[in-house]
Amino acid sequence: MKRFILAITGASGACYAKRLFDVLKDLSELHVVFSERGVELLKLELDLKTSYFSGENVTLYKNSKINTCIASGSFRTDGMIVVPASMGTIGRIASGVSTTMVERAADVILKEKRKLIIVPRESPFSTIHLKNLLALDEAGAHILPASPGFYSGQKTFEDLVDFVVARILDQLDIDQDLMPPYQG
Repeated sequence: MKRFILAITGASGACYAKRLFDVLKDLSELHVVFSERGVELLKLELDLKTSYFSGENVTLYKNSKINTCIASGSFRTDGMIVVPASMGTIGRIASGVSTTMVERAADVILKEKRKLIIVPRESPFSTIHLKNLLALDEAGAHILPASPGFYSGQKTFEDLVDFVVARILDQLDIDQDLMPPYQG
């Protein structure tokens, strides 16, 4: 069973985190951490509490508690996804600032050369945002903006969410049937 860290931060787009969680919770061992603003947005956007993110293969972490297993390079994972990724979190990860569990876990993933997927949900990007995203890309992170495509016949809001989640799953090397490959 694959092992992933899922970090939910304070950018709009909690629907992406929820859908990704729903797909991964039975397929993998999940370690979930929320920023304080991420918790607020789950409530605001989806009327969800963090207790929704539970299950047999799920462990929840407090963002303020930095001395847990996911903060160690000896804790092997198949990757970490930050979705949605706030620009504040992105900036702190890009600069190596690790004052929270989300930031420390991402820092560890980068230093161990493991897969870090950052899903920014912001528009427009400022020059600072772009520089931080470039720094993360140069450090080995995968930048996957929450920008759904419209070429596959998406008809519902859920289809648009699935488009982005399918791209995340593809990056994690997980077979998915949410969105078929583009056929041209």
